[in-house]
Amino acid sequence: MRLALDAARESAQQGEVPVGAVLVRPGTGTDAAAASELLACSHNQPIGRHDPTAHAEMLALREAARKLGNYRLDGCELYVTLEPCAMCAQAMLHARLKRVVYGAREPKTGAAGSVLDLFSYRELNHQTEVVGGVLADECGALLQEFFAGRRRQSKQAATPLREDALRTPAQRFVPAWQAWPQLQQASGFEQSLPELQGLRLHALDLGPRDAASQWLALHGPDAWWPQLAGWARTRSQAGQHVLLPDLIGFGQSDKPKKPAWHQLEQHVALLLAWLDSRGVDQFNIAHAPGQRVLAQRLLEAVPQRVDQLLALDGPELGAWTPELEQAPFPDAGHRAGPLAWRAPGWDAGLPRQPDRKDRKPRSQRQPPAPSIRQVQPR
Repeated sequence: MRLALDAARESAQQGEVPVGAVLVRPGTGTDAAAASELLACSHNQPIGRHDPTAHAEMLALREAARKLGNYRLDGCELYVTLEPCAMCAQAMLHARLKRVVYGAREPKTGAAGSVLDLFSYRELNHQTEVVGGVLADECGALLQEFFAGRRRQSKQAATPLREDALRTPAQRFVPAWQAWPQLQQASGFEQSLPELQGLRLHALDLGPRDAASQWLALHGPDAWWPQLAGWARTRSQAGQHVLLPDLIGFGQSDKPKKPAWHQLEQHVALLLAWLDSRGVDQFNIAHAPGQRVLAQRLLEAVPQRVDQLLALDGPELGAWTPELEQAPFPDAGHRAGPLAWRAPGWDAGLPRQPDRKDRKPRSQRQPPAPSIRQVQPR
C-alpha cells in the first residue's frame, strides 16, 4: 500500500486525481512475502491519456496481464489507495483476482461496499476477497489535500458577478472575434480594483507597453471595442500603445442593472485607477462620436497627464454592423449603460437625473404648496 501511495503522489504531481495501484503475485513457501512478485505499479491517468478507463487499477491489470501473457490473474492481489469504482471492480472479477486491498472509502462511487458491493454477489461465478481501510488516513489525506488545492485554484480563477449586475454570454461575442481574430490575444479582464466595486472590466491592450505614445480609446455610447478596433490596430502597428476598454455597462464588461450606477465622475475615477494599474502616466485620449463629455472630463481631472484629445470621425471607425451593435445587449436589462448615456444632462456633463426608483419615498417628499382659488361673490 505504501508503494501505491507513492504512485498516487506521482499522479497528483501530474494533475490527476491521486490514486495509485500495485498488483503482486504472492510467492509460495515458508517466506511467501519475500518471494512476492511485483507485476505492476500505476496511477490515475485518464486526463493525460485522454482515456476515461485509465484508472490506476485498470492500468495495473493491463500491465500485469501483458507481463504474464494471460488475461486471467489467478492468485494475484491488487492494492489500491481508493475504493474501486464499478468499472474497476468488474474488471478485477473478470481477471479472477484472489484479493483486493484498498485504503480510503469512496462514498460517491465506491463499488466495494460504499455505494454498492459487486464483490458480494454470490451469483457471480468468481468471488474476490476484499479488505478495506489499510492506511486509510494517509490515503484519504492525500485526496483531501489534492481537492482542497483544486478548490483554491478555482476560487482564485473565479470571476464572480455582483447580484445587481449582468454579464453577456461569451457566445454573443463570437462574430467580433471572427472579424478580428488577431486581436483576441490582446483581450483581458480586470476585477480587482476597488473602484470597480466587484465588477469585471474588459479591455484590449495593443502595442508595446513602453511606447513613447500612449492612447486611451473611448468607444461611443451605443458601441464597444469593435467600433475602434481598426483605428487601434493601425496605431499599435505603428509602434504606439493603445488601451481600448469596454466601459462598464458596455461590450464584454459587466453591466449594472440600474442606470443610476453610471455617474460621470464614477467612470472618470474608474478609468484613471485602471490606467494607474497599467502603469500609464502620460496619455492621449481618442474618442468616438458621442463620447466628448467623458473625454473632456478626464482631461479636466488630470490636465497634467493628458497630452491631446482626438475626436474620431466616420472614416476612422471600424466596420460597424447591426449584429455587432446588438451583440452585448441580448435583452433590455443589459442596456442600463446606453440608457444612462442618453439620459438628459449626460451630454452636458451634468449628473444624470434620478429615475423613479432613485426618488425619495413619498413620505420624505415635501408636500406641494396649497393652491388658492379665487371665489367670486354671488
